Amino acid sequence: MKDYILKSCQDGSVITVNDLQKELLVIMDEIHRICVKNEIEYALIAGSALGICNYQGFIPWDDDMDICVLRKDWDRFIRALSTDLSDEFYFQCFEVDSRYNVLIPSMKIRKKHTYVQEVNYLLENRCDGDGIFIDVVVYDNVADSRLADQLWRTPIRFWMPILVYLDNLGFQAVWIKKRILSIAEQYGRRYPDSRYISQTIAVVWEKWLREPIFLKEDVLPFRLYEFEGRQYYSYNHLEKVMKEWYGSNCLTTWNGREWIDPLPEKYRIPKHVKDISLDRDTPDLRAKNKGRNLVRGITLAVSGIVILLMIFKRKRDNNED
Repeated sequence: MKDYILKSCQDGSVITVNDLQKELLVIMDEIHRICVKNEIEYALIAGSALGICNYQGFIPWDDDMDICVLRKDWDRFIRALSTDLSDEFYFQCFEVDSRYNVLIPSMKIRKKHTYVQEVNYLLENRCDGDGIFIDVVVYDNVADSRLADQLWRTPIRFWMPILVYLDNLGFQAVWIKKRILSIAEQYGRRYPDSRYISQTIAVVWEKWLREPIFLKEDVLPFRLYEFEGRQYYSYNHLEKVMKEWYGSNCLTTWNGREWIDPLPEKYRIPKHVKDISLDRDTPDLRAKNKGRNLVRGITLAVSGIVILLMIFKRKRDNNED
């Protein structure tokens, strides 16, 4: 199988996607243990769920892992992590650290003594620690009406660029984060008997009108599936959900000799990791966030224009006097 290289090290060694996936499995085993112990429902989602269908494990070039936890279990999940999580790991979310940005997945569960820098143009990690992680998102009720769903999402889409802008200027804007989470939670409580479920609307990085919204009967109850020789939970009707999320041609096909992945070869590339270390928690050289420089540049430019206009207006007023 092809090696997908994430990093070429100075000593000539390389870190591959497979190396990263082994670390992700260590984290996932711990999450599974805690959830089973505390009777918390979780499921592999997104590319991790598609990997179950096509490979009974990771997609070979997939360099991240995603799970969901139901809203009803969210507070218990945080408490369980706070008391039961092994010392080998730690977690970050807004509920325990207000520096956490609520626009990204609801939580990151990380492995100590490792390091990863994401490919992320605008949002940096403001919390302590950049260990290899698994993303966790809240799954909650959404309205049966697509119009109602979009109306609920609109205020968060309004707050999103403001929060991104302030974050890159170094402001925490905690009240905006609380407002975004409040809207998302109110939405879920408003439609307890709806037929549909989706990731929390606080996470806005989805195509408009193409959000991953699914019938509850296809998602629940979660079922156990084979994954890299283990058993993890995922959607009830897994293949149906995957086709709705990724398209009807997302599953592998048999050509008479082997199973063929439908994704063209040129797109089979890892896309989330900028830098990585498997044995230490600091980078060789942390790349700067270009988004922060862009935002600061725009701010300085706009401020300069405003000052010049004020000076020009004052001179004009003095000349008229």
